[in-house]
Amino acid sequence: MLRLFDFVFSFFGLLFLSPLLVLIFLLTLLDTGSPLFRQERIGHLEKPFTLVKFRTMQKDTASVASHFADVSAITSVGSFLRKTHLDELPQLWNVLKGDMSLVGPRPALFSQQKLRDARKARHVYNVRPGITGLSQVSGLDTSTPELLAETDAKMLQTLSIADYFKYIVVTASGKGKGDAANR
Repeated sequence: MLRLFDFVFSFFGLLFLSPLLVLIFLLTLLDTGSPLFRQERIGHLEKPFTLVKFRTMQKDTASVASHFADVSAITSVGSFLRKTHLDELPQLWNVLKGDMSLVGPRPALFSQQKLRDARKARHVYNVRPGITGLSQVSGLDTSTPELLAETDAKMLQTLSIADYFKYIVVTASGKGKGDAANR
């Protein structure tokens, strides 16, 4: 059922938001010279996939988790995109393709070994990663790997359709805790 919601919402999201996506694409093109950021992440059953976002940092910035990123590398346009979560919109393509869900644990980097191990022990990789989830709306995105994996597992064990929509609304409305690199 949730995959159907993911498909429908991502399809219509991409369709209706296409003018905004084009505008942001052009703004980030002018801002950084390279509007899209692609990064290999860990997906369902630990298979790699390429996550796509709008670029919010200078092109030559090291590819690390946001909380380890050099805050001075975030551009002015990028700062706005992060605060409003608009940098996440290209991930609707990942959702449409089936690499991701709208709601689920954020996909980890392959370099985050402690998080990978903690999630594997809790079977978090049995589901598609998501754009948002309990850890993100609670501001735990930069917590310890153990707490993050525990929170992800808890979310997956208790996830209801109401929670699915709640996490989406909280994220879309900007009421979540957001990205640590902005702090």
